[in-house]
Order: sequence, then C-alpha cells, then structure tokens
Amino acid sequence: MLTTLTHHVLCLIIIITIFVPLISSTYMNSCRSFCGNITIDYPFALGYGCGHPGFKDLLHCINNVLMFHISSGSYRVLDIDYAYQALTLQEPNMSTCDTLVLGGQGNGFTVEPWRAPYMNPAPENVFMLIGCSAMSPLFQGFPGKHLPCKNVSGMGCEEYYGCRAWDGLGHNRLGSGYFGSGPPVCCAVPYEAIKSINLTKLECEGYSSAYSLAPIRLNGPSSWAYGIRVKFWVKESEEFCGACEATGGACGYGLDGIKQICMCGNSNSTSNCDSVSLSSKTRPMIVEIIAGTYCPFWFDLY
Repeated sequence: MLTTLTHHVLCLIIIITIFVPLISSTYMNSCRSFCGNITIDYPFALGYGCGHPGFKDLLHCINNVLMFHISSGSYRVLDIDYAYQALTLQEPNMSTCDTLVLGGQGNGFTVEPWRAPYMNPAPENVFMLIGCSAMSPLFQGFPGKHLPCKNVSGMGCEEYYGCRAWDGLGHNRLGSGYFGSGPPVCCAVPYEAIKSINLTKLECEGYSSAYSLAPIRLNGPSSWAYGIRVKFWVKESEEFCGACEATGGACGYGLDGIKQICMCGNSNSTSNCDSVSLSSKTRPMIVEIIAGTYCPFWFDLY
C-alpha cells in the first residue's frame, strides 16, 4: 500500500507534468521576448512564425544588441514605442551635429516595396542630404524654383549649417553652396518627397537624419534627436490579433509565411483560442480526476 509520502510525490508529478504546462500554454505569450532592455512584441518577433508576416526576418538580436535589417542595410534599434507605433534607428555612417560622414558611405533608408505598406519613416523625420551632385535627381530642372529642399518639422539645412561638424570644413569644400550658382551643399527633404534615401542613386556624399517628438521649436540643431524614426502599422490585422490575444493566444503566421494564425499552446487556430478550447478544457478535468484519486488533499488547495 502506498505511503503518504508517495501520495504527495505522485501529486507533485501530476501538477508539474500536466497542470503547469497547461497554465503556460494558455496564459503566456510564447512569442514575446527581449533583446537587451528592449521588449520584442507583436507585430515584431525574433523567432520565425511569431509576429506579423510583414515584419518577418526584420529584427535580429546580436550580443544583446537589437538590429533592424532591410535591403538598404542594418541599423541599430534604439527604441520601440508600441503606443505610438514607431521605432528609432541608428545608422553608424549617418552624419550628426558633431560629425560629418562623407564619401557616400551611409546606407540611407530604402525599404523593400512589399514592406512599404507596413513601415516608412515618420512625417516628422527630416533627411538632410549633403554634397549632392548637380546631376542628382534631386535637382533636375534646377535652377527652377521647384526644388524638393524644405524645412521639415521646423528643422532644415540652414540650422544644420550651424553645427560644429561643419567647422573647418566650409561649404565650398563640397562645391557651391547657394541656390544662385548651383545646388545647395545641404538639401533637407521629407521622406515622402523622394520615397527612398539611396545615396548612390541620389549622387550624394552623405546624409543626416533628425526627428522631433514635440510640437515646440527646439533650441538649435545641437538639441535635435538624430536617428531615423520609422512608423509601423498593421491595421488590417488588428481585429484578428486582438481576438487572438484576448483568448490567451499569440499572433503569428503559418509555414507559407503569409497567412496569419493564432498560436494557442500546442495548437493553432485561424481565428482565436476559443475555437480550440475543447481539448484544453478537458485537461483540467483529467487533472481533477487523477488528483482526486491520488491526492485527497488536492481539493483543499484547488
């Protein structure tokens, strides 16, 4: 006849092997993860099958540094703001107020056409293209008055010229500097004006990118936030993912890399976890039956 200690051991085995996996598969988002101090959540993911298919193979965690990879290159992710659906990227070859990086080394920013419906630089992001050739697509029609150069969110080249990065360089080193005699040394543009920051195609020596998060005028270019602010959205799947997560599932996609699925522990659903709840509801019943047989004290704790 089994001893009391044996009863207790059997009970613990039942709880660990059956009940604990049930809790974890039902209530924990198996796709949520971290890289350094940045939370990775829907629509992003580090593992294949998690997140939204429009964001697959986008993020990579390397030595606790989160990297964002698209066709134009790799960028370090400084922040993901899920509330405002924006992420901030850093590109090592991008000029700032302290340093000019010339020689066409910068990656700029060019997103693949199939990703364009899901992400693009934010409207408040200004790109300042530096040392562009007179033959650049930016200046076709020059010296007409229809140049794309303009201030964006109160930021532009006239202010940027005041950065110490220009000290000792001078505008003339990059060619003519004023609209009257040739292309400007620096041309500030919103992303929407050209749809791609490709330094090779634009025939530019370098670029800088800055963004503003406040509706107030910043105190000079030294106080600007330098980086690429990218907006992301997945409006067509908000209802599906909301229903999935509300029923304890994690949003992901199938083996075809396109169709969205709701991951519910060991099962997947094309709608939400309530549709596969029958098998999960039978498991607690099994636990109670077995526990009632081997662990009489179970019901005092349950």
